[in-house]
Amino acid sequence: MTGAGRIRIFLVDDHEVVRRGLIDLFDGTGDLEVVGEAGTLASALALVEVLSFDVAVLDVRLPDGSGIELCREIRSGRPAVRCLMLSSFADDEALVDASMAGAHGYISKQIRGDEITHAIRQVANGNSLLDPGAVRRALDRVRRQSGRQNAVDLLSPQEQRIFELIGEGMSNRQIADVMYLAEKTVKNYVSNVLMKLGMERRTEAAALAARLDERQKRI
Repeated sequence: MTGAGRIRIFLVDDHEVVRRGLIDLFDGTGDLEVVGEAGTLASALALVEVLSFDVAVLDVRLPDGSGIELCREIRSGRPAVRCLMLSSFADDEALVDASMAGAHGYISKQIRGDEITHAIRQVANGNSLLDPGAVRRALDRVRRQSGRQNAVDLLSPQEQRIFELIGEGMSNRQIADVMYLAEKTVKNYVSNVLMKLGMERRTEAAALAARLDERQKRI
């Protein structure tokens, strides 16, 4: 926060009307200040490099990517920043992914203005609005509703690639070099992979990846 106790906000939403409405809402509070805004993932990533902010308010879906991926990038490079995800609809898979990306809250755009400002103040003060039990139940629902027998299918394309490289015996540093990612970002991805697979140890994931690769070669 600034010396005056104002909470600096970076706002990312692809709808300009939504951004304008939220900026007007925050301007009327006295303690919330929007220091930057973006409507796409690409423009947001560029601004992250030059802006100083306390809370990132991020739309889950962006025209050129995901607000969840943006959250992961922000948290990887600037762990002190808090991320609050905005969504137009309930989505168990997005909730789980947001939690794994390091988000501190996941709220609906349909809630009242005072509830949004309260949520921002809560996460800015170090509180998490994500209930671990609710996230686990959401993950269970995703698994049941998908009807997929293989938990690997729950992984995002980026997570699947990292899962494959784990199976090849690569370290986080080696994976980071291959995928042009920060080593800390890879570490976060590995944690996500293990959680989605219901595993605790990297060696379990490596063994599963090796078995699946061998099975694929026999097909």
